[in-house]
Amino acid sequence: MVSDNQKLGLIAGNGKFPFLVLDAARAQGNAVVVIAIKEETFPEIENHGAAVYWLSLGELSKLINILQREGITRAIMAGQVKHKQIFSAIRPDWRMAKLLLSLTTRNTDSLLGAVTKVLAEEGITLESSTAFLAPLLAKPGVLTRRAPSEQERKNIDYGRTVARQLAQHDIGQTVVIAESACVAVEAMEGTDATIERAGQIMCSLHGEASTLDRALTVVKIAKPNQDMRFDVPVVGVKTIEVMHAAGATCLALDAGKCLLVDGARVINAADAANVAVVADPA
Repeated sequence: MVSDNQKLGLIAGNGKFPFLVLDAARAQGNAVVVIAIKEETFPEIENHGAAVYWLSLGELSKLINILQREGITRAIMAGQVKHKQIFSAIRPDWRMAKLLLSLTTRNTDSLLGAVTKVLAEEGITLESSTAFLAPLLAKPGVLTRRAPSEQERKNIDYGRTVARQLAQHDIGQTVVIAESACVAVEAMEGTDATIERAGQIMCSLHGEASTLDRALTVVKIAKPNQDMRFDVPVVGVKTIEVMHAAGATCLALDAGKCLLVDGARVINAADAANVAVVADPA
């Protein structure tokens, strides 16, 4: 029998991340109650043997009521909620509306930080989203058969400088670089859409005369003092596929701060596409 202090609330966004947390937490003896977001969570979450409650973005009061009714004092947020979705598509209840009005800056960190504070006031502690998934965090060093070339390493160094400045303002986690020139910066659209846009920009440049090499380097970093409870950088096989289609040949990550949700399959896909993947200390 699982005691109440082992009961865990999983607030699930989209992608595979929530499924990994659910399976790993249950394997370690936790009874998991899933709070699934109608606009984001994959419906297959119903098939993983846990109790599932569905709610819409903005239903903060309902979220708290579910957690308290289930006797849950520990929760994890896992899975992306699209940034543009957060600030455009939600229909807030009174509690979420009050919270949104209190924000001085309307970015993801501010919103999720405020939600975390409200949960804490109700006796619910939000834990690290990677607490059960440490083996999937990127290890330091070159992760693929091919190491970055000299030019790719220059791109990484420049990209990290740019990305660190942007991350201070919670603008995005990803920049795309070609020959030490910034081609695209992530905002609300997400990493994969940013990479696709960079590929389109390079295609348009090469329809004309261009001094830039076609090959792109993708730099995805954690924020300064990254809060591992939410918005952790995530890379899956799809990101490698999008990179390959866009003409990106190198991916740089922050060691210990970026989750490879497909595990070894990410590296296998990168090797197959001749994409170099490297994780440097944050």
